[in-house]
Amino acid sequence: MASWVSLLLFLICQSTLRAQEESNNNIPTLEFTSETPINNVVQDPDTGRIYLGAVNTIFQLGPTLSMEARAETGPKEDARTCTPPASACQDTKLMPNLNKLLLVHPSNGSLIVCGSRYRGICSLLNLTNVEQRLYYSDSKGERTYVASIEDNVNVVGVMSTFSKDRHNFSVFLVGKGYGSLDSTKLISTRILQDFRDWVVFESIIEASTVQTTPFVPKYLHDFRHAFKDNGFVYFLFSRTLDGTDNKNLTFVSRVCEDDHHYYSHTELQLNCGPNNRYNKVQAAYVALPGKELAQVMTKSGMYGTVSPWNKVLFMVASPDENDNESALCMYPLNAINERLVDIISACYSDSGKISGFSAVDIPYSSKTDEFCTSTIQKDMLENYKCGGDFLPSPLASKPRFALKANAVLTKSGLLTAVAVTVENDHTVAFLGNNQGEVFKVHLTAEPYVYSKAPGDTMGEKVNKNLFFDLSHNHLYITTEKKCFPEGALFDRISCCNATDHQGAGADVPPKERLPIMCGNEGPLLWLVKINIPSLPNIGLSDRLHCTIESFRSDGIMSEPSQVSCDLPHPSLIPQTPENQDFVAVGIRIFVNETVELATREFKFYNCAATVRKSENTPCMSCVASPWGCQWNTRDHTCSDMDHSKVDPSIIKHRNGTKCPHFENPDPVLVPVGYKMHIAFEGMNLELYQGRVFTIGTELMRNVEEEVNFEHSSFYSFSGFNFSYNKSPETNVLFYVKDKESGKKMDSTLNGTLSHFNVEILFVIPFTLYNCSVGREDCSLCKNADPKYSCVWCAKHKACVYEKLCSPGSVDPHNTECPDPQITDIIPRYGPMQGGISITIRGSNLGIHKEDIKSITVAGEPCVHQQEKYSVSTRGKMTMYSCFIFRPPPSSQQDPIPKVVKPARGLKAGGTLITISGQFLNTGSKDDVQVTIGGVDCTVEQFGAEITCRTGEYRADKVAPDPLTVIVKYGKRTTMTIPSAFHFLENPTVVDHHPKGSFVCGGRNIEVTGSGFDLIQTAVMKVHGDNLAAFEGAQEKNDTVIKFRSPTVNNSLNQHFKTYIQLDNWVKELKPFDYHPDPTFDEFTNKVITEAGIIIVTGRGFSRAMTAQEAQAFVGDVPCLVNTLQDDKLFLDPPSTPPRARSRRHRRDTRPELLDLTIKFGKGEWVIGSVQYEQKNDLSLYIIIPAVIVPMLLIIAISVYCYRRKSQQAEREYEKVKHQLENLEESVRDRCKKEFTDLMIEMEDHTNELSEGRIPFLDYKTYTDRVFFLPSKDGANDVMITGKLDIPEARRAIVTQALNQFSNLLNSKTFLINFIRTLERSHDFNARAKVYFASLLTVALHGKLEYYTDIMRTLLLELMEEYVNSKNPKLMLRRSETVVERMLCNWMSICLYQFLKTLQVLVHGEGPDVTPVKVLNCDTISQVKEKIIEQVYRNLPYSQRPKVDSVTLEWRPGSTGQILSDLDLTSQKEGRWKRINTLAHYNVRDNATLVLSRVLHTPQNYDQNQENHEERNALLDDDKVFHLVRPADELDEIKSKRGSIKDKSMTKAITEIYLTRLLSVKGTLQQFVDDFFRNVLCSGAVVPPAVKYFFDFLDEQALKHNNVDEETIHIWKTNSLPLRFWVNILKNPHFIFDVHVSEVVDASLSVIAQTFMDACTKSEHKLSRSHTDKLNTQVSLHQLYQYASKYYDGIIASLDEDPAAQSKQLTLRLQQIAAALENKVTDL
Repeated sequence: MASWVSLLLFLICQSTLRAQEESNNNIPTLEFTSETPINNVVQDPDTGRIYLGAVNTIFQLGPTLSMEARAETGPKEDARTCTPPASACQDTKLMPNLNKLLLVHPSNGSLIVCGSRYRGICSLLNLTNVEQRLYYSDSKGERTYVASIEDNVNVVGVMSTFSKDRHNFSVFLVGKGYGSLDSTKLISTRILQDFRDWVVFESIIEASTVQTTPFVPKYLHDFRHAFKDNGFVYFLFSRTLDGTDNKNLTFVSRVCEDDHHYYSHTELQLNCGPNNRYNKVQAAYVALPGKELAQVMTKSGMYGTVSPWNKVLFMVASPDENDNESALCMYPLNAINERLVDIISACYSDSGKISGFSAVDIPYSSKTDEFCTSTIQKDMLENYKCGGDFLPSPLASKPRFALKANAVLTKSGLLTAVAVTVENDHTVAFLGNNQGEVFKVHLTAEPYVYSKAPGDTMGEKVNKNLFFDLSHNHLYITTEKKCFPEGALFDRISCCNATDHQGAGADVPPKERLPIMCGNEGPLLWLVKINIPSLPNIGLSDRLHCTIESFRSDGIMSEPSQVSCDLPHPSLIPQTPENQDFVAVGIRIFVNETVELATREFKFYNCAATVRKSENTPCMSCVASPWGCQWNTRDHTCSDMDHSKVDPSIIKHRNGTKCPHFENPDPVLVPVGYKMHIAFEGMNLELYQGRVFTIGTELMRNVEEEVNFEHSSFYSFSGFNFSYNKSPETNVLFYVKDKESGKKMDSTLNGTLSHFNVEILFVIPFTLYNCSVGREDCSLCKNADPKYSCVWCAKHKACVYEKLCSPGSVDPHNTECPDPQITDIIPRYGPMQGGISITIRGSNLGIHKEDIKSITVAGEPCVHQQEKYSVSTRGKMTMYSCFIFRPPPSSQQDPIPKVVKPARGLKAGGTLITISGQFLNTGSKDDVQVTIGGVDCTVEQFGAEITCRTGEYRADKVAPDPLTVIVKYGKRTTMTIPSAFHFLENPTVVDHHPKGSFVCGGRNIEVTGSGFDLIQTAVMKVHGDNLAAFEGAQEKNDTVIKFRSPTVNNSLNQHFKTYIQLDNWVKELKPFDYHPDPTFDEFTNKVITEAGIIIVTGRGFSRAMTAQEAQAFVGDVPCLVNTLQDDKLFLDPPSTPPRARSRRHRRDTRPELLDLTIKFGKGEWVIGSVQYEQKNDLSLYIIIPAVIVPMLLIIAISVYCYRRKSQQAEREYEKVKHQLENLEESVRDRCKKEFTDLMIEMEDHTNELSEGRIPFLDYKTYTDRVFFLPSKDGANDVMITGKLDIPEARRAIVTQALNQFSNLLNSKTFLINFIRTLERSHDFNARAKVYFASLLTVALHGKLEYYTDIMRTLLLELMEEYVNSKNPKLMLRRSETVVERMLCNWMSICLYQFLKTLQVLVHGEGPDVTPVKVLNCDTISQVKEKIIEQVYRNLPYSQRPKVDSVTLEWRPGSTGQILSDLDLTSQKEGRWKRINTLAHYNVRDNATLVLSRVLHTPQNYDQNQENHEERNALLDDDKVFHLVRPADELDEIKSKRGSIKDKSMTKAITEIYLTRLLSVKGTLQQFVDDFFRNVLCSGAVVPPAVKYFFDFLDEQALKHNNVDEETIHIWKTNSLPLRFWVNILKNPHFIFDVHVSEVVDASLSVIAQTFMDACTKSEHKLSRSHTDKLNTQVSLHQLYQYASKYYDGIIASLDEDPAAQSKQLTLRLQQIAAALENKVTDL
């Protein structure tokens, strides 16, 4: 008990505690709680202050988490569509303000705060007092919108610097995902001061590369981290590849800090885990790896060479589809940068390829042409590490060249945060999850979780912002609403103090603990006070108590976060286990009896038990223990360390070399059966002078020999005749005792002490050996190591130690071995041609392979194969092999293979075939090789029949005919079986059902497909992280295979993949999920009846089971599973009395209790015991008549009453029906009268239209018509036809040159000079400007952001020109410049999607079938048009038949009549012919007309030819008219005749049409109004392009004093209604596939003018979303024609521009000209 009592020395612990408290007086002990969720956390690197960005509040905290100040940021009056300031918005309401971005700007003492209100506007707060706002403005426009108003859009940022015109500015770079109402910038650089035209928070880089407006919605960016290093800024995010697949992938992007255009933006895919299983990044941290981890990473070979000073990106990620597991991956920044350089150099110099594979992609672009066309020399790449305006950008890696990393550590659940630090060269990672836990992980070769941080915030997600205090001694952990410190980062805690709770600091064996833990003082020994970080407030009325096993004591709050507990009497502590020197006991702390505050396992040690670990070295075991024990050599005891005693007999802790002990035995090899003198050395035996020692070991059969003192420190004993025959040798463990006391001394006369980390002297093991074991024949004996002195003793006929062989006439060392004996020869037969190997077995066949001189078999030479020679050490056998060229005649036989079964198999292989024939067992299995058409077939069985398994047939297509099977024996004999085996295509798996199983397995899985009849073996396999399960097929035919799902380990932390293996062909079943087994509630209904229903409750039934598959039993009788829900089973009781399934139940005399059993597949659950009761059948004879008879009477009475009532109701119905019919008839007549004169019914057309029937043109046709239809060539323009006249021989050269010209156009300097040169030319007229702008639009369509940038630059120049020298109001009125037409085209592109969504012409639903309405005064052509319009109303105009291609036939009787505009029956009035109408042919209402296409057969052609000739004859010298002849002809008639009657007949009274015009106007007005309202009203959804351009005009107007509101209004009117809507209104065939007649065209002109008069202003933001491929190559070719025409002027302009000279633009243009014009130059 002394060892236990000594543990209670409380004073030692108190002094230790005081020392630690003095050293750790800065440990933060508080916890901060926010009323609202915390979004972001940052720390001031200078002062250590902490800033929390929460919903509606910014908190300023001190290092101890005491609140110093707070700033309210919300809620604010706002609306989602509101454009700041909010005072100008409608429909606002109070909305919360989420903190989106929080950055410390220490150089000017400000805190950057960006929220979710007012379009993500930011503000600057004072770092020393956040209540003081240094800057805020909501009137600077869209350019200052930084963050996102969407709650789920993440924003990251990093501080940086920016230089311009020798001025340096502080800026911050922002990465932001997509929000539907946000700024369009994916990455932006924001300035923090006003400079010239820039204002605070303005995005100062207008780069097209990453302002990916149309692509952001489909790429789904989710930014997680931003950092900078060595002149680069990095963003870490996940996104989809191209919008076609929703799977997220993790990317890191890099951009140069001094890149003013983001030309260097390059993205690298990061793969985490096998097959990129953990594909979506959650959080990241950049830190140095530390010495130990750097060495581990370098040795692994995955990361290259990693130095302790090279930073590493630590990332936690999870699968996209599963949040139940996560992993930690590591990426050295050196490896990231190297891979990025590979991607960039591949694009700049190697056509985008690495090792022949395409490695480079251009994201956010619709351009599909080759883009990596630069040819920069590799030695020049350093000059372009930040890209260039003429180089392709942005770049991204293809998936093949992603940077891959293994999962360093995997955890169940979702990891949400990571932080890493280094202590004493060891690296520790802190991983937070979505349950509020933080795991402490030691990153070594095999990382492990050694502890878990405390926290009472279980269930609250750990915020991604884990960070350390300035001293790196404490970690700040933030959850949803709390922030608290974790002080025990490395478990550096005193022997009396515990810092972790909730299982933290779990027991770890000493060899696995961090060397830095516990200050190298070992684990905890005894508890008096327990320190609990984040301890909740304990009130005076709260009661604490501690439990240790069964012992309970009251707890006392000694300090704010410290609990003191009494300890139990040592007798109450469990006994120390036999194989240990400590016992682990759990200590738990409770408040108010039931609430558990903390728990931990502590070790209570026993120094006296340390000697159990090695009884032969008790002193060394004692002082080497981790508990600080000391050894007393006088009384031979191990006790606790006592510093107060100074005694030479005390060996202190870790002084194992001072222990008295024996070592260095001589000799170290002792043979069995021979007694040999053994000497050894004694050390540190001063206290044992004159004492007698004894020595012994287990092999001495409890016999101890006395040790003799020789001299000085040397001892010996006479030896022992050992006996041992289990192995050739064994180590002997000696012990030495003090004879007087019987106590064992330390003896190292054996193996090394590997159990303890102490230094001991070098020890040579003492080995006992037996010559006879393993050396049974002479040759083996002579082959023994000389150190054993083994000889072959002829007298004993055995191998013995040389001194055990009786002396005789022959020296045992010179004894000749007996003659060799051959016991077997394999094989016995060989092919006639020989060429096989023969194995000879026997004894005494030599010692070395060189001993074999020659081998003959029946006189035939056999070449010795020395590499196969072996001497067996397990039996009397020596084996060697030889190669015989021709076997003796007596053993010759040639094999004759004949038949192969089966004759068909899978291409994938795995078919087991059997070859039968004669003499197939010739030779041996090793000699036989089987191939099928060159495919190896592995021999598995050899004998009278040969069985082999086919390999994979690797050709792309299987051979059409069976292949030859070749059987080769040795090297010379080849036998064939022609056309014996046919490889067929692998089977096809179409589907599988069901698609899930419980982990208990046994569910019937049916796989359907084809080609299953070839399969011999079908297996379903399930693979998890550390398990595999198999199940063979139950049934199989050609189209169906049935399996039972395998049983897997019930572990929710594993991800399972399910496969089926059909012979060698493996197919993964997707989807196939394993679900946890269901749980069942206890069945409480103890009695069931035949007529009742059984309801079983639980959870998870329906996840992988159906009612048809489930089984249930009462006793031994099955029950029908009627209904299966997720939480309930409805069972029909058995109709026959069940019996108990076990004999024990059957012998029971009590009322029979039966097990209610549920069986799902292989899973079986007994959920309760029930008693079965049958119903009493006699009672039914009484119940049935008593119920049925009254029921029949009630039914009869009800039927009678119903019949009577229904007859009365029917009479009333007939009466009302008659009245309604009369009313309907009167209304019908009235309607007919009112609408007789309204001949044009708009609804007849619009009601037939629906969204799917609107004949929209595709995007390419739309752009072709808008851009090029007005050109001089019209529809024959080369841009519409797409045909270039280029010789085939020059096509490749021209294509390459055009790509280079495209790159040249991407240089802003060149393009601006190009346009300016053309516009200065006098012959560059307005039509050419329009055409040039359209070509430029098509050429830059793939980079619309760049196009926008060029347009913006040119507009600024145009605006400056008009404002300063012309009337500003005339700007944009006509297309007098290239930029004005560029603006028109830009509007057309950006608003195309808006046109397709603008639905204002269709209202209501029309009848399904509408008859064709025509007038009797319609000409036949007009009738055809109306019929075609009605019949083909759902087809676009271009697909409808033309009037001339159809004929109209009227069938009034049995014969038909062809109707035409002019024929021989046409009426003639002088030289005028009246065009035939329906009235002319007397066609009446409801007549049947047949419309048919003109067939171009020869006969019809002749007939049509005649008709045409007849028609021409009819028109000779004649004029035609429809209803009224022209006015001039009427005047001529009047002058000739002057008849009053004619005058009255020919006078046109136009006023008669006025009412009809008003009716038509009223009908059309609602549609025109609806169109105007949708286009112009501010409440409608306005295209973002309008908002973008109008904001641009507003911003520019503010910079010019002479631009008033009216001028701005005119600019906007000219840019949108005039430039776009008027063009669309007057030319509907630009957007619709319709025909525009002259009448319609005139009407549209009136509406367009009305529209111009009605325009108003609106505000929205920029967006575009269409990226169809246009004729880019053609447009480039046409653009070059202008470059060629004005070549000299362009060259001169470029030579004068310094920027163009630095980029060698002149040289590049000359090279392109030489290639395109096929000129030979000196270039």
